[in-house]
Amino acid sequence: MSGAPCEAKAMQATVVAVNGRGVLITGEPGVGKTSLALALIDRGAQLVGDDGVMVAARDGAPFAWPHPNTAGMIEIRNVGIVHIDAVPAPIALSIELTRDAPRHVEGPAVRKIADIPVPTLTMWPDSPVLALRVEWALRMHGASESRGA
Repeated sequence: MSGAPCEAKAMQATVVAVNGRGVLITGEPGVGKTSLALALIDRGAQLVGDDGVMVAARDGAPFAWPHPNTAGMIEIRNVGIVHIDAVPAPIALSIELTRDAPRHVEGPAVRKIADIPVPTLTMWPDSPVLALRVEWALRMHGASESRGA
């Protein structure tokens, strides 16, 4: 990404853009981060980066773009590395995948990405409708698209 901010940092996460709004996905190895990303891509999202992205503050929002070493690559377990287009995106929501996720939440927690608070939800990774849950979470809890305006 040309003109990348100089304070950019690499972050161990998978990020997809849902209608231009980034969803950052974290969790233990093998928990299903890439599977969730693939399910969201199948529903129309775009890859930002799999298993590693660059992040920095930009116009008042945390922004993610593909890590230069893995840009446009996503590893599909039991298939191999697949090349697909990748895009940059402002991060609107953080999802932590864990099998210890609570069933009910009052609202999102907050985590700082590039020193900017981002709504964060913990989700159980084994749901057959996890991608749909993430889309609803983005609608209900995701940071405003006009946050940096």
